[in-house]
Amino acid sequence: MSINGHSNADLYGECGGATGGDETTPLLTNGSAQTRTKGASFASSVFNLMNAIMGSGILGLAYAMANTGIIGFCILLVAVSSLAAYSIHLLLKLCDKTGLNAYEDLGGRAFQKPGKVIVGISIVIQNIGGMSSYLFILKSELPAAIATFLSPEVTGDAWYEDGRVLLVLATLCIVLPLSMSPKIGFLSYTSSIAFFFMLYFTVVVVVKKWSIPCPLPHNVTLLDSALQISNSSLPDCSAKLFVITSKSAYAIPTMAFSFLCHTAILPIYCELDRPTKARMQNVANVSIGLSFLLYLISALFGYLTFYSHVYSELLLGYEVVMAHDIMVITVRLAILLAVLLTVPIILFPARKAVMVLLFGGQPFSWLGHIISTIILLGMVLLLAIFVPDISNVFGVVGSTTSSCLLFVYPGLFYLKISSESFRSFDSIGAVILVVFGIIMGITSFSVIVISWVQSS
Repeated sequence: MSINGHSNADLYGECGGATGGDETTPLLTNGSAQTRTKGASFASSVFNLMNAIMGSGILGLAYAMANTGIIGFCILLVAVSSLAAYSIHLLLKLCDKTGLNAYEDLGGRAFQKPGKVIVGISIVIQNIGGMSSYLFILKSELPAAIATFLSPEVTGDAWYEDGRVLLVLATLCIVLPLSMSPKIGFLSYTSSIAFFFMLYFTVVVVVKKWSIPCPLPHNVTLLDSALQISNSSLPDCSAKLFVITSKSAYAIPTMAFSFLCHTAILPIYCELDRPTKARMQNVANVSIGLSFLLYLISALFGYLTFYSHVYSELLLGYEVVMAHDIMVITVRLAILLAVLLTVPIILFPARKAVMVLLFGGQPFSWLGHIISTIILLGMVLLLAIFVPDISNVFGVVGSTTSSCLLFVYPGLFYLKISSESFRSFDSIGAVILVVFGIIMGITSFSVIVISWVQSS
């Protein structure tokens, strides 16, 4: 079933070209320039990519700073963000060299059909896990956020106090309609809203640094002691430059996952107006740079507010100290809405992976598009509603698929497809990516296993 003869390439975007990696050569299709309508603007592409980068991970970076120290955190954040940008550079270079427009097809070019299938499955699993975790957060937090606007006397079993009902309504009314567009550029409007929500969160974190006393109120420190989240060896109001503890191992995986946007890179590249590798690399650099700034500022001021008592989810600390503060209440809703608006961006590459694996280069079909969207969203919704704790399952899967998609696959594909010498700069960089990705995957998996042992 096709639309006026349009193929998948027309509606999902086509990128790549046998240009030898020319950074100023427009994207080509089958060796010839493609006639196409005006694509997404530079700004809208930046918003979409930032929305793919930023999610609930921003809430955990202050905790990562508390366990690595300010300078230690900055060094790690610079290293991880730089490696993420470099792995995007390799993906875009391969896209121009091969003329392929999908991450899965790059896997197929490098390692034949097994490579294509493995990459496609990795994308689907990773993105289903990400969407499920976001919807799980909504199910848990949205009723409590709504309750803050109600008077204490209002209690009972109202429908708006049931997280499952709210989750279904939000999915049907917001996520599903946004997810139906076959063009990822359409989501730039909601992505810009999500970005300003994240910006508002960062501003609130900075402002509240001057509103919360140090030492913290006695009820907070008592609660921290009960939850065993405070490091008693650190003075309450003393910032540390370097910290090495058993919890420091959580920092690198948290940062790496906070820059994972690689499954959305090629779809955004394909729809970019005047698409060249240099232009898309600039989109990636601006997106990662702005995300880096928001991450660093929110982590720094969040840490300097709570010091050793910072929570693994930063908002929890504000809710304990000033639960009824209007800025805290609004920023809580803003983060939940930003997370909700991130789901369609994450769904897009998962659906494209399914379409590539099942239908290959067949003409675009609205029937297949709609069915795959509904099935993927249905799976995510069922997981978020009925699985009591999905963090362990997707923690294991995410620790492997995330490190592969972020570092290992781009490096391996470049070494396999590129004809450059192994002594070239990019080949050496690809080796570094693969080694770093393997180390990060092993570290992430080990951290999860250790947390299981400690909790049991």
